[in-house]
Amino acid sequence: MKKRWIIKKVDDEYSVNVLSDSLKISEILARVLILRNIKTFHDAKNYFRPTLANLHDPFLMDGMETATYRVIKALTENQLITVYGDYDVDGTCSTALLYLFLKELGANVDYYIPQRLSEGYGLSKTGFDNINKNGTSLVITVDCGITAVEETDYANSLGMDIIICDHHLPKDKLPDACAVLDPIKPNCEYPFKYLSGAGVAFKLAQGVSERIGKKDLPFKFLDLVALAAAADIVQLTGENRILVRAGIEIINNNPRPGIKALIKSSRITPGNLSSGQIVFTIAPRINAAGRMGDAKRAVDLFVADDFETAKEYASVLENENYERRKIDETTLNDALKLVENELDLNVDIPIVLHQEQWHAGVIGIVASRLVEKYYRPTIMLTTIDGVAKGSARSISDFNIYNALEKCENVLLQFGGHKAAAGLELEIDKINEFKEQFNKVVKESLSEDKLYPEINIDSKLKFSEITPKFLRILDQFTPFGPKNMRPIFLSEKVQTAIPPRIVGKNHLLVSFKQEGATRVFDAIGFSLSDRFDIVNNNQNFIDIVFTIDKTTRNGNTFPQLRIKDLKISNS
Repeated sequence: MKKRWIIKKVDDEYSVNVLSDSLKISEILARVLILRNIKTFHDAKNYFRPTLANLHDPFLMDGMETATYRVIKALTENQLITVYGDYDVDGTCSTALLYLFLKELGANVDYYIPQRLSEGYGLSKTGFDNINKNGTSLVITVDCGITAVEETDYANSLGMDIIICDHHLPKDKLPDACAVLDPIKPNCEYPFKYLSGAGVAFKLAQGVSERIGKKDLPFKFLDLVALAAAADIVQLTGENRILVRAGIEIINNNPRPGIKALIKSSRITPGNLSSGQIVFTIAPRINAAGRMGDAKRAVDLFVADDFETAKEYASVLENENYERRKIDETTLNDALKLVENELDLNVDIPIVLHQEQWHAGVIGIVASRLVEKYYRPTIMLTTIDGVAKGSARSISDFNIYNALEKCENVLLQFGGHKAAAGLELEIDKINEFKEQFNKVVKESLSEDKLYPEINIDSKLKFSEITPKFLRILDQFTPFGPKNMRPIFLSEKVQTAIPPRIVGKNHLLVSFKQEGATRVFDAIGFSLSDRFDIVNNNQNFIDIVFTIDKTTRNGNTFPQLRIKDLKISNS
């Protein structure tokens, strides 16, 4: 697919020189920092040395005082508290965090995760009926609940108090809960707006701890916050960066049994887990529990007291992830055939597909794969209990939540954010929805936006990739949204060693550049179609890449991860 290469520009080149001199780093790294809005020595200090002391006061979050008071009342009166979570990584980590935290305080506490296929996303009357049977007095929702107005009223009618901890967009009316904690709800002045669900749950734990004189207790659960934030693709800036960096440090130094078992079953080298490994290796295994069956098992894994028990749960998740991948592949093949045979992408911009037999647990993943292949907003629908239910995934320049909002007259319900959403509609409304959604997308997206952009931080010569450069670059971690791994452009490089195709379609090659003594190994995932370009060592090639690491024979080397390449024009 054709991609647009765009080199980012800084507003003031002089500022690059000033920051470079004050930090004693290369101008290229200074440029990368400024593009991340890190413009002063003080900004850089906070960026490279994030500290828990810089976390915001939890009581800046609207509703926190009421929420902490209600939790402490439940603690002192030994009321049963049930933590009600979502079935994804953020939801299960949030649930485990609050359960373990409250357990440590001696609370009478339980947890509840809805069944994805039978109960659907978020709070439900069925869920509250199940919880009410246990005699619960207080329900704390995590990573869900902000739009559950009717469901909250129903829980209130059963005599339960509700505290909502969420980070999703609210609708016009907030639920009538005892307290609603959500940094992006109207009139909430909490300074950082991009917390994960687990981040909001952590702030509640912080608030309770401060009021009972155990201020440091919540920090032992930052490993769960780190897993949730990385997996949920929230911005890794500000407070999230502090939380995730500290949490990954806990995981690498002293992982709890459940996380240790996950790392082992994932065959990751312990002690060096990265945010990228959480996203691509750990998170799918946790999500598999909810996609293929009962997500409660993921919480059971996180709260396991001993490694042997945790290994059993991790093994179940590993097997379910294997089954999930097989279903993924079948579903993807079905979807590709439908796109090729039934859609005209010259007429229809978005991809909207429906098959009643598709597994609800994998359609979101497959939608993401279709976005990768075709770069179009994509919706995958299946049928559950006579209703079409689906997952929507978007491209960088299109807010899919807003688009669904414009189609809500034909939807039963929807929710989500700019990049991803869920939706439900009547089967007989699918064609009407397709037409309406296609119209909305056409009005919002110009043709040039249908080619993915590669936003390049800086040009870089191989001679500038020094050991010091790599050491400082390593301190940019953890990488994630708004703090992505820097992307560089090196021009007029040549193949140093004959390339190979590895795996199904990955390109393995080594590059050299005039003026540099070092040859760099590189891998281009799904770039086997460029083999002929790099197989000629006479070609001068421009490459766009990030710098990663690879380990061979116990030694670690830099490896270029190719995002795109083409024959040099000059």
